[in-house]
Amino acid sequence: MADARNIINHRKPSRFPTRRQVLAGTFGFGALAALARIGSGTSFAEETTATDTTVTTTATTNATAATGTLPIPDLLTATDDGGVSVFALETQAGTNTTLISGKTITTAGFNSTFLGPTIQVTDGQAVRFDITNTLDDETTVHWHGLHIAPSEDGGPQNIIEAGGTWSPATTINQGEACTLWYHPHGLGTTAEQVSLGLAGMLIVDDGSAANAALPTAYGADDIPLIMQSTSVSSAGSFAATNAAFTASGATLKFLVNGMSATDETPTLSVAYSRVRLRLLNASLTDSITVALSDGGAFTQVASDAALLPEPLSITSLRISPGERAEIVLEPSGTVTLRATVRNTTNGTRYTVSMLEVSSTGTDTPDALPDTLNTITDLDTTDATTRTFTLSNSGASMLINGIAATTMDIMDANAIMTTLDAVEKWTITNASTNIYHNFHLHDVPFQVVSVAGATPTGANLGWRDTIEVAPGTSVVIKMQFTDYADNEYMYMLHCHNVVHEDDGMMLGLMVMS
Repeated sequence: MADARNIINHRKPSRFPTRRQVLAGTFGFGALAALARIGSGTSFAEETTATDTTVTTTATTNATAATGTLPIPDLLTATDDGGVSVFALETQAGTNTTLISGKTITTAGFNSTFLGPTIQVTDGQAVRFDITNTLDDETTVHWHGLHIAPSEDGGPQNIIEAGGTWSPATTINQGEACTLWYHPHGLGTTAEQVSLGLAGMLIVDDGSAANAALPTAYGADDIPLIMQSTSVSSAGSFAATNAAFTASGATLKFLVNGMSATDETPTLSVAYSRVRLRLLNASLTDSITVALSDGGAFTQVASDAALLPEPLSITSLRISPGERAEIVLEPSGTVTLRATVRNTTNGTRYTVSMLEVSSTGTDTPDALPDTLNTITDLDTTDATTRTFTLSNSGASMLINGIAATTMDIMDANAIMTTLDAVEKWTITNASTNIYHNFHLHDVPFQVVSVAGATPTGANLGWRDTIEVAPGTSVVIKMQFTDYADNEYMYMLHCHNVVHEDDGMMLGLMVMS
């Protein structure tokens, strides 16, 4: 393995600097007007935006932008470099003094000082991400859910030194319309850096008729919702460990696109009769169950990695850390989405009204298609089978008895497979009362069974992250296509990123 991949075999103390910046880059002008109406302490937006000259847009051309108090991250506009779309990102540090009165909280973001812009790409598009790290710490940027070569994946091998720039390039090769995201993935530092706000959404359009039949006007009827269950310590720092969530003097907060729904419910008014909400659970450890406050039904149209085979009428939706889901609402009057937040032992932390949605639309959209996606079942007749046991020994988190906390351990215990191999994995949670989940880099997977039962609902779609309850097993299958590398690895891990930092991760080598 290359020496460059072994420079993060230790945990470094946080050295994020303090830098206050004005509101300009992360949220669109429509959101700026809305944020001017928000009371003190309800949003990061007063203090968390970029000072660079990156050009962004608020809503799709010729669409009527949504209004309300919900901040909507801008779309990041690419520049053209010989037919390659170049997206420029810069990690930035800052502070917030409005989330909790009297406390100055250290934050970080992309092109701002909290969260990042939305990147929207299409299948077949040649892209490059120019990422400059202005933090005092090294970092990485992982494209969660993106089918990409391991050398460009942004795992712990792809370190961006303080002051450095990393420019991974690829041709979007997803084959599906989906909602992905980007965030740091350093060894032992992921929870800390994600907790500070280093996260943004990545949307892929596959050009399909099914995706076009759904709302697709970003910022108008197609809205991202980045949900974060977090906690602020008595000293004014975001929780980056499980214990910090419940420490004496800690204050729980539920953020939606950076706004505190704990203090005031964000509002969203759309000018259309139908709205698509892209849900991302960017929390470190907590699962989130989303439901309408009146118990009514809504429609799920996508899971992590693709549109579902057909629209799914549901009354609640549980999303574990790192998972995404897309839902469609057709509000008559005002409807309220409520979030019930649960900790790693499935105890309820709190319930909060996370968003009020209203529509002024007089349009009459066509009925949703009966079929959204056709998913060909993977044949596992000759598949390689493996078992991965997730467990803990105190605070040490293990996969098959291994706590992968250094690159040497990762290298020595890497899972080896070959290009085009079909595999079938059993993921078992041996922890007695701790919920884990499982995320696979490189390719999505199909669910074979959950706790011995045939999959239903969203588990009939492509996934890349799935919850595994204590004492149960989830069986999945996948095929490793397109990318192989004899030096760089992918990762498989628990996406409770505190567990990931504490060792619940292994490397995966796809060999040519």
